Amino acid sequence: MASARLFFTCLITCSMFLLTFPCFAANQKVTLSLYYDTLSISCATFIVKNLAKIFDDNLITIFNLRLVPWGDVYANKSNNSTAFCQHRPDQCKLNSLQSCAIDVMHDVNKHFALIYYIEFLAIEGRQKEWETCFRSLGLPKKHILDCYNCSNATKLEQNYGNEIMHLNPPLEFVPWLVLNNQPTGNDYENFAGYVCKAYKCKIVSMT
Repeated sequence: MASARLFFTCLITCSMFLLTFPCFAANQKVTLSLYYDTLSISCATFIVKNLAKIFDDNLITIFNLRLVPWGDVYANKSNNSTAFCQHRPDQCKLNSLQSCAIDVMHDVNKHFALIYYIEFLAIEGRQKEWETCFRSLGLPKKHILDCYNCSNATKLEQNYGNEIMHLNPPLEFVPWLVLNNQPTGNDYENFAGYVCKAYKCKIVSMT
């Protein structure tokens, strides 16, 4: 019953959007990837005010959410372990911390909660207080900090950077949302409608 209600809610929402996404295999969830800069106000605002709603209305149950903290970071071609960040050094630190959180805490509910809290602080200019997020959420930080303090964080960031370099069409700005390999472009705030329409398409393909 819950799935039926969710489907019809999506069906109503999607009727407001004209963009058509191709149908995908019925045994796969819709995949939404968010490429973002941890200290970009537009990215932080989108995460806190828009993306967080998917956990309130249970929309998260119909798609896989991938968070890719990278943004305006440029690798030194002569030294792949070095990165230059637009908001450095805080941006590089938070990129690595959030990358480690995603890698260590596989549960999207947990790592999104931490990222949400950090981005909320970023909006208020209090990103240096990021350690308070662990205490407030009751999340252990040891494994995340272990990842951050070793080469794992660098490898994760390099993998994200390589992924972004090979996006087709290429990333133009952040936040940059890609739904089943199709970017939403400037209409990223209306991502829920695109997700629902893609999900409806999958359901139709089952009939």
